[in-house]
Amino acid sequence: MTRTAVLICPGRGTYNKAELGYLARHHSNKQSLINTFDAIRQASGQESVTALDGAQRYSVSKYSRGDVASPLIYASALADAQSLADDIDVVAVTGNSMGWYIALAAAGGLSSQAGFEVVNTMGHLMQQNLIGGQLVYPCQSDDWQLDPHRKAELLQLVDRITKRPGHRLSLSIDLGGMLVLAGNTQGLEAFEQSVPTVQDRFPMRLPNHAAFHTDLQKPVAAEGRSHLPVDMFALAEKPLIDGRGHIWWPGANTLDRLWDYTLNTQVVEPYDFTRAVQIAAQEFSPDLFIIAGPGTTLGGAVAQSLVQISWQGLSGKAAFKTRQAQDPLVVAMGDPEHRALVSG
Repeated sequence: MTRTAVLICPGRGTYNKAELGYLARHHSNKQSLINTFDAIRQASGQESVTALDGAQRYSVSKYSRGDVASPLIYASALADAQSLADDIDVVAVTGNSMGWYIALAAAGGLSSQAGFEVVNTMGHLMQQNLIGGQLVYPCQSDDWQLDPHRKAELLQLVDRITKRPGHRLSLSIDLGGMLVLAGNTQGLEAFEQSVPTVQDRFPMRLPNHAAFHTDLQKPVAAEGRSHLPVDMFALAEKPLIDGRGHIWWPGANTLDRLWDYTLNTQVVEPYDFTRAVQIAAQEFSPDLFIIAGPGTTLGGAVAQSLVQISWQGLSGKAAFKTRQAQDPLVVAMGDPEHRALVSG
C-alpha cells in the first residue's frame, strides 16, 4: 500500500560531528552522483565532498563554514531523497532555509547538478561576506505550548532594538517553538542583554552563520543572481512549499518568478518554516513527514509546528511522543531506526 509523504529538506547546522562519514555510510551506491559534485568543487579549487565527508576529524570551526556545510548537507539530503522506498509517494516538498535549494532539486525545479551549483555558490558567497550573525531563542513552554503573548513581546523587543542607532536585528526564521533572530553585532548583543537565560543555553549564537533572511543579505543576493542564471531552473514536478507558506504548483508558475524568489525574496526576507510545515499538513494531509538527513535536529521544529495547529490531536510534547512510539508521523532519515522505515 502506498504511503503519502511530505519531504522536508534540512538547512544549515545539521551536519555535525556525529554526521561525519554520512555519505560513506549511507550512499556508497551513489558515487556517480557524488563524483559530479566533487568535480564542481575541484574545478573551483575547493576540497571535494568525498574528502570532507571522509575526514578523520571533525572541527566546528571548519564544518560550520557555509562553503563546507552547505555542499555536505545538500549531497546528503538529496541522496536521501533519492533513496526513498518504492511505496513512498512524495506529495509535496519543503525545506528549512538552505533546505529550500535542496527542496527545489528534490522536486525537479533544479537538476541535481544545478542544485549543487546553487548551494555551493550561495554557501561560498555567504561565507566570503559573512554579514552579521544569528541566534536562537525559544517562545514556547517545555511541553511545546506556544506562548503567543511571549512571542509577540520578543518580536516587539526586536523591533525596538533595531530602531536604535547602529543596531540591526530582525526575525530570520520562525522555527516551530523557536525564533531565529539575525542582525549585526550590536543588535544581537542588545537582545542577549535584554532577555533571561533559558534552559542554560538560550539565547544561543550560531557559529559561522550570517544574518540569513534579512535585508543585510542584499549584496549576497545580488551577487548570487549575477552568478546563477534563470536558465539553470526548471518547472518543478512536485508541489513546493516555500518560506512564506506559498505553494508552487507544477505548471502554474514561471521560471523568472521561481528564480527571483529563490535568489532574492527568500534570501532577504524572513523564512517561516513553521507556516510551511503547517500548510503542508493542511493542504496535503500526508501519512508521513519525512526529514532528509543529515542530522535529526529538525524533527523537533516539525513536531512543534504540528502541535501548534493540534494536527491529528497532537496537543503537546507528551502527546507527540506517544504517537511517535505507536505509529511514527515524523521520520528523520538521519536516525537509523527511522531510516529503516522509509528507505529503499
